[in-house]
Amino acid sequence: MRQSMLKKTRQILAVISILLVTALFLDFTGTVHRFFGWMAKIQFLPALLALNVGVILALVLLTLLFGRLYCSVICPLGIMQDGFGWLGKKRKKNHYSYSKALNPLRYVMLLLMVAAIIAGIGAFVALLAPYSAYGRIVQSLLSPLWQWGNNLLARWSEARGDYMFYSVDVWLKGGVTLAVAVVTLVALAVLSWRNGRTYCNTICPVGTVLGFLSRYSLFRPVIDTTKCNGCGLCARNCKASCINSKKHAIDYSRCVTCFDCIGKCTKGAISYRLRPSAKKPDASRDPEEKIDGKRRQFLSATAVIATTAAIHAQEKKIDGGLAVIEDKKIPKRVTPIVPPGAQGLRHLASHCTACQLCVSVCPNGVLRPSTDVATLMQPVSSYERGYCRPECTRCSEVCPAGAILPITAADKSAIQIGHAVWVKENCIPLTDGVECGNCARHCLVGAITMVSSDPKNENAPKIPAVNTERCIGCGACENLCPSRPFSAIYVEGHERHRNV
Repeated sequence: MRQSMLKKTRQILAVISILLVTALFLDFTGTVHRFFGWMAKIQFLPALLALNVGVILALVLLTLLFGRLYCSVICPLGIMQDGFGWLGKKRKKNHYSYSKALNPLRYVMLLLMVAAIIAGIGAFVALLAPYSAYGRIVQSLLSPLWQWGNNLLARWSEARGDYMFYSVDVWLKGGVTLAVAVVTLVALAVLSWRNGRTYCNTICPVGTVLGFLSRYSLFRPVIDTTKCNGCGLCARNCKASCINSKKHAIDYSRCVTCFDCIGKCTKGAISYRLRPSAKKPDASRDPEEKIDGKRRQFLSATAVIATTAAIHAQEKKIDGGLAVIEDKKIPKRVTPIVPPGAQGLRHLASHCTACQLCVSVCPNGVLRPSTDVATLMQPVSSYERGYCRPECTRCSEVCPAGAILPITAADKSAIQIGHAVWVKENCIPLTDGVECGNCARHCLVGAITMVSSDPKNENAPKIPAVNTERCIGCGACENLCPSRPFSAIYVEGHERHRNV
């Protein structure tokens, strides 16, 4: 391929990639996931936590062959930063400059990520994971706009007798997650607009790991000193700030293989080609940037620890036909509820990167981001807006990190994620003296029966009795209970799921 086509090809692939990943978070019909769900599973950190060896090996091989193409073609957060950087170039052309790598900061952030994975501190992992950061931005900021647009289209179509489209509920799924998404977007926009890939080469742990591998890539941009006139145009257009034009050197650990330098060089002095032979001096490498043996051992050990850590971690609003009078409120649960397939709180916390993909595809309004510090932004279930329907396994189908394992509808009906608890003070037969039985009538597994509140009185109101061994915690009883604002029956989560 001609050198002039490299940048255009990369840009086309990057645009296709970010559009597909964005569509995964906006798609509430499941259509996009059926064809392109694999785009979420080829992201580096989710694949690592899911122990997806094939994907990890493929990404490592890709980096060793071509450099950090992952960062410029596959990672949606990196592609988004390129967009902001492009806007920055509109303000001022040739505004980048070479700067030395902040290696101590890069290694500290990587070690913190490794420590968080080992300790199971999912909130910290979620904050640093690039794919998850992008997912939160789309789910929190773009998804509501997309859904509002869909609802307008549905109303317009309905007015013309066309029912191809349908309206969906638009609601705030997590205030904390929204705030984090806004701060992340603003920070990255400012950094990218002014300085290009600062985040990728100083904070992002995935960038640090791939940067270490890209030092040994087979293909790389190389400066031909016989053609270079030292104009510095390449350095002033390098978004990674990794080209030292004075010394004709490129820091390959920070180069994201964007090919911008090749397109800007008027003398054709930079070309993307095979790494020069070790027998010949490599003029494109800055001696000051060479990594010594101890540091190389340190990074190798870090990569091993990261892998070991991942392996260690493996250990519609209705109320039964009655009019809605008051919105339901979330009951105070001792143990959070996590979706079937998550196996339990520990498994979810050690694998989840809080990308919000499961939250965005949940069709029943059950999943939302956690506000608990220990599991911040990871998915939890609550039943104010709907219940976990037995035929739905969407969250287990889309999770790229192995936090929610794939299950079938048959599996789901036998997984106990919690059990129902009756609250006497809220039960309508006792408080209002009317018959109800909504919870028993809608129980999917027949775990609730109506019994007399006073066996000695034939006319005593009937109240629900829960068979906790049979209950699977789907939340139909809690959601369909007419009691407001708190249901008279709610689901208490289980730390570890079991089959019933």
